[in-house]
Order: sequence, then C-alpha cells, then structure tokens
Amino acid sequence: MVAAGRPGTDGGAPARPGAGAHATSATTVARLRARLSGGLRDRARRVRGIGGLALQAGLAAALSWFVVRQVLHVSQPVFAPISAVSTLAASVGQRLRRTVELILGVTVGVLVGDLLLTVTGTGWWQLALIVVLAILVALFLAGSAAVVIQAGATAVLIATLSPSVRDLEIPRFVDALVGGAVALVVTAVLLPLSPLRVLNRAARPVLDLLSTQLDATAGALADGDIDRALTARTKLRENKDELRALIEATQGAREASTLSPVHWHERHGPVGRYAQTAEPIDRAMRNAGTLIRRAVTVIEDGEPVPKALPGAVADLAEAVRVLKRQFAAGHEPTEARARALRAVCAAGDAYREGVGFSGAVVVAQVRTTVSDLLVATGLTQEVANRLVRRAFDAPERFAGDRR
Repeated sequence: MVAAGRPGTDGGAPARPGAGAHATSATTVARLRARLSGGLRDRARRVRGIGGLALQAGLAAALSWFVVRQVLHVSQPVFAPISAVSTLAASVGQRLRRTVELILGVTVGVLVGDLLLTVTGTGWWQLALIVVLAILVALFLAGSAAVVIQAGATAVLIATLSPSVRDLEIPRFVDALVGGAVALVVTAVLLPLSPLRVLNRAARPVLDLLSTQLDATAGALADGDIDRALTARTKLRENKDELRALIEATQGAREASTLSPVHWHERHGPVGRYAQTAEPIDRAMRNAGTLIRRAVTVIEDGEPVPKALPGAVADLAEAVRVLKRQFAAGHEPTEARARALRAVCAAGDAYREGVGFSGAVVVAQVRTTVSDLLVATGLTQEVANRLVRRAFDAPERFAGDRR
C-alpha cells in the first residue's frame, strides 16, 4: 500500500517552503539584470555613434569663437559658435545645405528687421510685425524650417537689440558665415568623417534585419511553422527607421567624399558604388516583404513546398550577409552576386518541381529581390534582369557556383 503524500506533493519529496517564491524572485532579478545590461549597451553604442559629432561640435565652436574674437575683433562672439554647432547638428549629408540655409535665414531677418525699423521705429507691435514678415519672406524664398527659424530669430535680435547695440547687422551676418564655414572645415579637413564607416554603420542594421527574417522564413517553410513565418513578416515591416538612416548615410557619404580632400579618391570607388544602394535595398526590403507574406499563405493553405524552395530563400539570406561583408570591406561584391544567382537557380528548381499559386509568387519574389540586390552591387537593371533570367532558365550554367 502506497502511503499518501502530503498535500501538493503527489506522494513525492516534500517541496521546500518558499521554493516557488525564490524561483520567481531569481527570474525577476535575472530579467532586471538583463534589461540593465541591455540598456547600458544601448547607451554605450549611442555614445560611440555620436562621439565623433561631439568632438566636431566642440572643435568647431572653439575655432569659430577664436576667429570672430581674435581675428575679426568682435567683442562678444556668441552667435558664431551657435551657428557652428547648429550646422553640425544637421543630419550627416545636410551640413552644406544647413550652412546655406543659415546664411539665407540670417540675411532675410537682417533685411526685414532693418527695413521695418527704419519705417516704423521700435516697440512691441513693431517686434511682432517684423517677426511675422521675416517668417513669411523666408517661407516664400525657401520654405525650409531652418531658414524660417533663423530668419525669425534674427528678426527678434534686430528688433530688440538694435536700439541699444549699434551696427548689429553686420556682426550677426558675419557670425553666421564664420560659424557655418568653420563647421564645414572641421568636418571636411580637421576631423573628417569616413564615408565608408558612415555607410557601414547605417547599412548594417538594414541588411541584418533582411537576412535574419529571410532565414526565419526559410526555416518556417521547411518546417511548416506558421508562427515563425508570421513573426518574420511582422519584424521585416518594422524597417522605417533603418531605411531612413541608410538614406541619410548615403547623402552623408556623398557630402563627405565631395567636401573632404582626404576622401576625394573614394568618390568613384567603393563609396561611390555603396552610396547608390539605398534605393535598390529599399526595393529589396519591400519585395522580400511580399515574399514572406506569400510564404505565410503557402503554409496556411498547405501548398507543396519542394526542398529547393526554402533553400532558395536561405540562399537569398546568405547573399544579403555576403553583400554586407563585402561592402564593409570595400570589396567588389562579386561573391554576393554569385550567391544571389544561386538563390535564383534554387527557385527555378523549386518551380519546375511543382509549387502552388502562392509558392509561385514566392519564386517570383526571389527573382525580383535578387534583381534588386544585383543592382545594389553596382550592376544596371538591364544586366541584373538578364542574369536572373539566365540563372532561372538554365541553372546548369551556374553549376560551378552552387553547392
């Protein structure tokens, strides 16, 4: 006869008092520790990402102050450092434009302020009128937020300080000119950004996201895992910030390689090629999104999944990873092209073996995404499409590149 166990023990060894609470507490502590560690890593990554900008801003502020105070002998060189930092605060790739906008805004504010002060005199309603007109003129001429802000701020300074500070207009204009020019000199000559590093930092999250979710989709197709496919679809949709950063980085790389003598030689090399990738990678992301959505339908509808179909998607993910590595090294992405065409060969095999309606769409999207990636490597659209057709229709020509 088996002895009855204590309640809650099912006849086994008695549970230790408080064991469940202890386990819960340990789990909570582990989660908090992981969250704290992740937060610290994110902050460290953020500091590394903008550390160069902070150095540039500090140097530009100091140099602009020195030029205005020691060279031009302005007694209160306040606006030149502000202008320098304002220029550097613009997105990488927008700094030359920000300098032009800064000078244009200051010019509008000075002209409108001086003209109206001459006609109307000073006072509260004159201040309101000057600011309104300066903003309207700035909007008419440029429509840029930076121009509007500078025009309005300069109009306020002219309207409020001109009665007590003589000849304010020229120093204000000179401050804007010196601050913007010094900021450009710092970014182009003294502490130039590496265009390749700017591009790598921005492209890495985009390409990692794309390759990871394609890998997940390949696994989902192979295993019939609908939840995994749905998760991949959701995660790939969350790409707006990464794509925006990549577009800004391509603008910054072009600006850096144009303004900085140190990087002039890179304009027509890897940087020039790399800077053209934002648009085709954006298309590749969208086409891969369609691929994943149709992969979900393939699993939901129980369509046939030839072994070559998840293989094609996995090859596509590997092509993206190779592209990232070759771009980062500044190499001609020949291996990435071969890997991408291998995915087309596998997709052709899957199509000939037999797929359903949605499976055929997955095959078509593999072809389209590969075409986008080939354009991202520097090929023309015509050449990319021709290579894709050949790999799909005659995979034996690419046998040397396949597993």
